[in-house]
Amino acid sequence: MKLRILLLAGLCAGNFLLPSCSKVLDKAPLDSYTDESVWKDIKLAEAFANNIYNILPTCTYDWGSSINRSFLLSPASDEGFNKFDYAGVRNVINKGLLSPDNAGSFDIWAKNYSHIQNANILLSRIDQVPGDDATRKRIKGEVTFLRAYAYFQLICDYGGVPLVKTPFGLSSDFKVPRSTFDECAKFVSDELEAAATLLTGINQPKGRASAPLALAVKSRLLLYMASPLWNPSNDAAKWAAASAAAKRVMDLPGFTLYTGNYADLFTVYNSEIIGARLSNKEYEWDAFTGIEMMCFPNGYHGWAAFAPTQDLVDAFGMANGKNISDAQSGYDPQNPYAGRDPRFYADIVHDGRPTGNAAYFSDRTTNEAQFYEGGYDSDQGYDAWNNSLTRYSFRKYMDTTFNFNTDLQANRFWILSRLGEIYLNYAEAEFQLGHEAVAREYLNKIRLRAGITAPLTESGPALLARIRNERQVELCFEGHRYYDVRRWKIAETTENKPCRQVIITRNATTGVRTYVYQTLEQRAFKPEHYLLPIPRTEINRTGLPQNPLYK
Repeated sequence: MKLRILLLAGLCAGNFLLPSCSKVLDKAPLDSYTDESVWKDIKLAEAFANNIYNILPTCTYDWGSSINRSFLLSPASDEGFNKFDYAGVRNVINKGLLSPDNAGSFDIWAKNYSHIQNANILLSRIDQVPGDDATRKRIKGEVTFLRAYAYFQLICDYGGVPLVKTPFGLSSDFKVPRSTFDECAKFVSDELEAAATLLTGINQPKGRASAPLALAVKSRLLLYMASPLWNPSNDAAKWAAASAAAKRVMDLPGFTLYTGNYADLFTVYNSEIIGARLSNKEYEWDAFTGIEMMCFPNGYHGWAAFAPTQDLVDAFGMANGKNISDAQSGYDPQNPYAGRDPRFYADIVHDGRPTGNAAYFSDRTTNEAQFYEGGYDSDQGYDAWNNSLTRYSFRKYMDTTFNFNTDLQANRFWILSRLGEIYLNYAEAEFQLGHEAVAREYLNKIRLRAGITAPLTESGPALLARIRNERQVELCFEGHRYYDVRRWKIAETTENKPCRQVIITRNATTGVRTYVYQTLEQRAFKPEHYLLPIPRTEINRTGLPQNPLYK
């Protein structure tokens, strides 16, 4: 029941130096800084703090062992498919084979505790760093938020974890007991509140931790705490706390639902974004990490590595507000992409959807996606290795205005929280408190912004299903679905069924298309998979209790 964190220490060997060399070798190196020098210079301390921002997801894909799980969370749920099995999602998570031995680079345990150690070091030293009080307070607020975010990620994945609140040294015993989920959640909530207090009144630039962002993450935390996974008795007090937290964020000045082109919400920084992580094209973005290369169809020289599933496509209703399963919706199986929810066209590239600029590609003759068999974006078209196996691609977050095949990726942001999410948090909490009219009101605000004018009339279980559907649609490809189906305790249904694709054939003479839906991948989910397993290496070192049902 103890935790040990291994620290790498740089040991300085100087006692055996020859006297004739000592004056030369005693000089400080020009390309690095000693621990002592960092805590004597406020700028160096801030640089140390900036590195902890790497705990936040970005709009890129990280190769190697330090996985950025922004859009990687999509194929780990029923909304997405990853063709190339990045981080072992397909062969481990989707197949229901997750164990303490094989979470691999999807596991965040070591990475997050590394950032927590650095945050603890800074928080233990920052008050003694020479400099102005305002700068110290701001840095302290940012790192308090980042440490809370690291713990928030950990408890979402593992439940209760060891709470390490002070830095380890080389002589520490490295033993910390595992706290309960409720104890951890309270700590995170208190830390987010402390961060908000420290950062209140500070006009933070884009991409930095801020008081509104801290309160927005607290809203999500309290919603999770109130959900069935962590609130099996359905304690109304937890739902009331979640409602109040969301309302507090909604009442903050300066944030409004974005009413411009919906697709631009994810490519142009706007009034709806409460907090985001920025990327810099000069340092982080190239043809092998950017979201367009990862997600665009193969005929646009993309990899289609992350693609929507047929289940996600079917979750989008019609422009009249009805589900496609409703007999009165007007959905036409022979023309399945006509008359759909406007968000469908902003989020999904389907067969026939205008997509990129064909002028950028000498081998394309049209900018309409051609996923039909024999089409340019199919496995018989350009670069068959990279075709989308679901026959869809994500359009959300994609910038179609430049030639990503030859240029560096644009400066971009990954949304950490936006007002649309907070409205949905509030609607769900209010529904659970019996305030169905309020829940419908805020769902309607989201739907009206999307262009759906028909108001909702559902109540009871049908309204709850609508709340969950709205989150599935509105927040798709933003990293929410993976955690939503788990906190709702419905993953044994949503993740325990095949991932489907559509095969589209086109009559060369008439142009009429035929759609056949079939299994692309069998998937499985076991009760233990509501949480990730603690890595066996950590269990063997520390004796920490493993999560339930794992062996």
